[in-house]
Amino acid sequence: MPSATVNNHRPSELLSRLASAEPEVKLRALREVKNQIIGNRTKKLSFIKLGAVPAVAGILADSADDVIDYNNNNCNVNNNINNILVQSAAALGSFACGFDAGVQAVLDAGAFPNLLRLLSNSNQKVVDAGARALRMIYQSKLVPKYDFLQQKNMEFLISLLNSENENVSGLGASIITHSCETSLEQKVLFDAGILRRLNSLLEGGSLSQRYSSLESLASIFKNNSELVSKFAGAEIERPLGSIIDLLKDRYPRTRLLACMCLIVIRNTSPHLLQDIGVKSKLIHILLELLDDPGQVGDEASFAFSSLIAQKEDLQKLALEANAIDKLHHHLQKGSLRPRRYEGILLALADMCSKLESCRSKFLSLQVLNLVTDALTDDSADVRTAACICLKSVTRSIKNLSAGYFMNEMVVVPLVQLFLDPSTSVQVAALGAISNVVVDFTTHKCIFVQCGGMKQLVQLATSMESAVRSNALWALKNFVFLADNRLKEGVFSELTASLLSSLICDPEPSVQEQALALVRNLVDGCMNSVEFMFAEDGLILGAIGRQLQNASKAEIGIQGMYALCNVASGNEFHKEAVMHQLFPQMVDKNESFMINFLQSNDSQLRTATVWTIVNLTCPSSPGAFGRLVKLRNAGIVSQIKHMVNDPCVDVKVIKFIFWSFVFSFFFHFSG
Repeated sequence: MPSATVNNHRPSELLSRLASAEPEVKLRALREVKNQIIGNRTKKLSFIKLGAVPAVAGILADSADDVIDYNNNNCNVNNNINNILVQSAAALGSFACGFDAGVQAVLDAGAFPNLLRLLSNSNQKVVDAGARALRMIYQSKLVPKYDFLQQKNMEFLISLLNSENENVSGLGASIITHSCETSLEQKVLFDAGILRRLNSLLEGGSLSQRYSSLESLASIFKNNSELVSKFAGAEIERPLGSIIDLLKDRYPRTRLLACMCLIVIRNTSPHLLQDIGVKSKLIHILLELLDDPGQVGDEASFAFSSLIAQKEDLQKLALEANAIDKLHHHLQKGSLRPRRYEGILLALADMCSKLESCRSKFLSLQVLNLVTDALTDDSADVRTAACICLKSVTRSIKNLSAGYFMNEMVVVPLVQLFLDPSTSVQVAALGAISNVVVDFTTHKCIFVQCGGMKQLVQLATSMESAVRSNALWALKNFVFLADNRLKEGVFSELTASLLSSLICDPEPSVQEQALALVRNLVDGCMNSVEFMFAEDGLILGAIGRQLQNASKAEIGIQGMYALCNVASGNEFHKEAVMHQLFPQMVDKNESFMINFLQSNDSQLRTATVWTIVNLTCPSSPGAFGRLVKLRNAGIVSQIKHMVNDPCVDVKVIKFIFWSFVFSFFFHFSG
């Protein structure tokens, strides 16, 4: 007998019982399926593979049709049918809860419209079960967006929000959170009076309604300063007060969601919530919420990051509140859930992104050891976050100058991540190593010895453009101010043909970084300039072609600085640059140099004038001839028109150029 009882609970046995013609058997099977899969992803997947979701969806559809038949015949609906509707909806909601594979299975089984039908059922338990299931489904991005622009859809949404059933009104709020993305959708919701309803739920609704309202408000406000201003103005009673009051709520989740909503408001309209008391309160609450053992604690660090990101004033306040110490304390606990682990690392990254005082605190606490340990974590998200954290910390010029990061503890695990199966991890590791290899000391050999340089060259040929551009970025930094021997090693691995193909890559970001790498390669001694002439000048020709058709200013800037460095060489080098700048010029209007000098980008104008200065240095025998060519091409005339250039650098370099011109004048007049 015991074995038979156990067999009745097996997934395959439960599935056969779902097909039973007996309502009681079917009902018990639905309850058992629901109970087995709640919070158990493995069980959910097992049942999904056996086809349980279509079976449950079929039961829901048949029972919903039975309700219609009963209503058409003016008969009372059998209790068993209502119970089956409740349990089938609950089971489908459990399959979908926090599990995208479950959501997809529910959608594929066609259950979504039948769950919506339950909302109009006369039995409140059925309505409640349908609303709960739909709320779980709407937590996933797999669900199609709700179209607020259709009048009937807006009317339906308003009816949901006005419902006395808290799960139904919560469903309405969940739909807004899931689907409201564009400024037009935000405006339509505001014009329909949705904010007033959400605000009333915030002040007088249940705990569940409060949660949903805060999330919905954040979605409507995000990046829409006009609506935030209206909300904070006179159009809504007690504008921000109702949200600020919730910072003192007894429930941790309420405090977290109130913080998140206020952060969205502040990030959208920085002139609001400037009171230092409110800012300090947000920081202290979020740091306290890190202690919560559940989901609130997992999400608190992400909210903290969004609060302080790119804001030095808030980072200073957070430092004074011992944020780095507290984040470090949580890292020391170990055995963190991946989501919490990732969030803490990203919070540390944002703390160290701007201020040297924060980086010094980070290093003094020896947090670096814990972050490098995270580079080998099983979770790709955690590895990515660890790399991002290292990237922030290694912005410290003081510690780079001291060679603090160029050691095996940091370099070796980062290099190992170059071959990570996750592209996100690869890109993040390349971002971190780009800072580390700047290293102003002579320790760059460590990076070469562990195979880092060769792997960067290999990644420069990756199929992923983000990987290619970041690998080139790292190589660019690696050869920055490097000695000629190291540059020769890099160039021998890269080859002129590969570099020239990368300069002409289809992706502008790759073109820019390839040109920047060449710029650093040829910066320095005369021997470095010779790299440009390998394989019959392939690289020089590629630069000339890209400058003729530069798709953005950044490509022009890096290309011109590369030519500027070549033009600092000997007479042969200068003439080679002239050939690229003016290839068989006939009409002076054809010169891209004119466009560069007229550019709105001051860096491009600066790079162009510097190149001209290097070409016309009076100590070079052919300088006067090149000056004549520049005049004939309209370059000298254009420089005259730049007399009131707003950029100080351009003005200084122009002064040098005109001093060269006058030296020629006095030489020949003498």
